[in-house]
Amino acid sequence: MVVRCAFVTAGSGSAAESVCRGCAAQRGDRLQVQQSADMERARRGVSGVLSSLSLLCVFLDLQLDGSLAAGQAEVESHLETGRKLLAAGQLAEALSHYHAAVDGDPKNYLTYYKRATVYLAMGKFKLALPDLSKAIDLKPDFLAARLQRGNILLKQGDAQGAKEDFQAVLASSPSNEEAKSQLERALEVEAHRDAAWGAYNQQDYVGAVSSLDRVVEYSPWDPSIRELRSECYLHNGEVMKAIQDLKPTTRLRNDNRAAFLKLSTLYFIMGDHEESLSQVRECLKLDQDDKDCHTHYKHVKKLSRQLEAAEELVREQRYEAAIEKFEAAMKSEQEVEIYRKRAKERICHCLSKSQHIEAAIKVCTEALQRDPQNPQVLKDRAEVYILNEEYEKAVEDFQQAKELDGENEEINQGLERAQKLLKQSRKRDYYKILGVKRNANKQEVIKAYRKLAQQWHPDNFQSEEDKREAEKKFIDIAAAKEVLTDPEMRQKVDAGEDPLDPENQHGSGHHQQWPFEFNPFSSGNFHFKFNFN
Repeated sequence: MVVRCAFVTAGSGSAAESVCRGCAAQRGDRLQVQQSADMERARRGVSGVLSSLSLLCVFLDLQLDGSLAAGQAEVESHLETGRKLLAAGQLAEALSHYHAAVDGDPKNYLTYYKRATVYLAMGKFKLALPDLSKAIDLKPDFLAARLQRGNILLKQGDAQGAKEDFQAVLASSPSNEEAKSQLERALEVEAHRDAAWGAYNQQDYVGAVSSLDRVVEYSPWDPSIRELRSECYLHNGEVMKAIQDLKPTTRLRNDNRAAFLKLSTLYFIMGDHEESLSQVRECLKLDQDDKDCHTHYKHVKKLSRQLEAAEELVREQRYEAAIEKFEAAMKSEQEVEIYRKRAKERICHCLSKSQHIEAAIKVCTEALQRDPQNPQVLKDRAEVYILNEEYEKAVEDFQQAKELDGENEEINQGLERAQKLLKQSRKRDYYKILGVKRNANKQEVIKAYRKLAQQWHPDNFQSEEDKREAEKKFIDIAAAKEVLTDPEMRQKVDAGEDPLDPENQHGSGHHQQWPFEFNPFSSGNFHFKFNFN
């Protein structure tokens, strides 16, 4: 047909047109038939595709159901393991399993509640609160979670939020005793808090503390209430109680630099510069550029270094250098009197140890004027009085020091020694006999002895009466020299004993024999043999 049409088309006239129209009609019939066949094939293809998709969906549904089932089983496994670990007290391990359970089933209110339980057991109430709220969001009638959240809110001081939770519990369970009790406490917290603020504004700080005590009892995690009570304690002059209330607030607030700075300041005022440094360093850990904390830190650090360096010099017995450091510390701190008192006290100690008698008595007396009830200053001045042979004053200072610190062994021993020295001074004082100070060295003792021995030698006197008087003096001078040049005997003297007193011979049955030789009655004259060395 195609050939024919092409051939005829090559001709002309009506015959050719007639043949071409017939060909076209026949071709149109064939196209229609072909189109119908194509549509049928297409319909069958679509039907096949839909059938295949349906089968695929069924397959995927089966797979999804299987995955969900496996996931739920895994969640249940984590919950069970977490429960066992929690019961065994292995909180950190239990928490990791509850984390996995929450990740595996974020729509399960119980997983959040159980994780909150672990947080509470760990004392992490701030982390428990969001989990309890999530559990309540997922299941508003979950009374156990509402009760737990209400308890936390009450401890945090949110009495209004706590009331709403307790009231919700009672709306569903009117007989719930815990909810009733806690609701009453929430109402009590509100009433006492209002009363406390009223008393505080009227400067009735004792009354405010009384009300705040009840609030803190039920809301111990509320930093604002503790801060208010701390202020009341400061107004009442109870600094340590103020510190005890401020310390927990550093943990109850995420960034409580103000509390750390205040704690540091309070410790500094009390004279505890080491703890003051510790607290201000915590402030700088939160923000190293905090201007107020940095300024305070530099001031405390400077004073602390001066005092520590001075004490190290005291331990090394470098008393002159230590005095310079203590004096520098007094200049560094002009406002806080306790450090000036302490520096004076330590300067007194250094002067007493370095045996600067006049200066020591003067500084120790000044220190006592600043701090009359300081047993250490009294002890140090008593030691200086002993050096200055003022035994009655030494006994008086030691007795006063003992009244203030009766358990101090150095003070007790010092009093006993001063009393012995006082008793001894009323009999025979070897230092006075030679006219030397108690800190005189051996050479000074010998020098004094030589001078007095030559002066009081009996041969220098003519009359029998003068010779007898000189003899007594000479014997005392010689005895004093032998005692004070013998380390063992001198130690006894310094301890308040007389090594030549027969009463101290412990029943030996004989008197101390003089180490020098003399025969005052030989040939009716005094003939002495003594060594001036």
